[in-house]
Amino acid sequence: GLPPPPGGGYPSWEQPEAPLWRMQLGDHLAGPAPMAAPWPEPQEGRAAPKSKKKRSGRPAAPMAPEVPRARTSLMLRNLPDGFTRSALLRLLDSRGFRGRYDFAYLPVDFDTLEGLRHAFVNCLTVQDAEALHEELEGFSDWEPVCGAPCGTACSVAWNERQQGLAALVERYRNSPVMHESVPAECKPIIVVGGRPAQFPPPTQKIKAPKILRCRAA
Repeated sequence: GLPPPPGGGYPSWEQPEAPLWRMQLGDHLAGPAPMAAPWPEPQEGRAAPKSKKKRSGRPAAPMAPEVPRARTSLMLRNLPDGFTRSALLRLLDSRGFRGRYDFAYLPVDFDTLEGLRHAFVNCLTVQDAEALHEELEGFSDWEPVCGAPCGTACSVAWNERQQGLAALVERYRNSPVMHESVPAECKPIIVVGGRPAQFPPPTQKIKAPKILRCRAA
């Protein structure tokens, strides 16, 4: 197996040991900020004025190319069968990324509580994300992480739905996956300084996943 990282072994991922989430992540995650309308709203009782376009006879100027936004959130695909969140964290740490990511989540099938063979990771910087993308694209040396060889090759893509820690927190803080009936191993985790931290609390009542509700009934 690979030698443990500097500082002595891999951290325990069972219980959060870092300070409170508000101190670590900032007040901008305490609740969703109100979004301003991207266009002026028409006054009540009046129709919005229509813009008048003048035809100049000249060809329209070419649009400026879209500037790519900074991306730190990745999606890992084609993970081995039976892969868990703990295995995901061991993989990231063993490849030299301990302390370089702050969010990890491996979705599961709530019927079996087994991983769905894909995961989401957010890195601290764009450079860390690009390095992780390069490191894990085509990765297939699973035995040090899973304890058994596996021929599957990892595929890495950018997370097109949520980018950045704040967006990921808002996506999952009120999700059924955060319900108390869901095992901790199946939930998203926030990592601060290489150690697990408390996930920001929900802003509304969370419902249990449908399958788990049926089992409880």
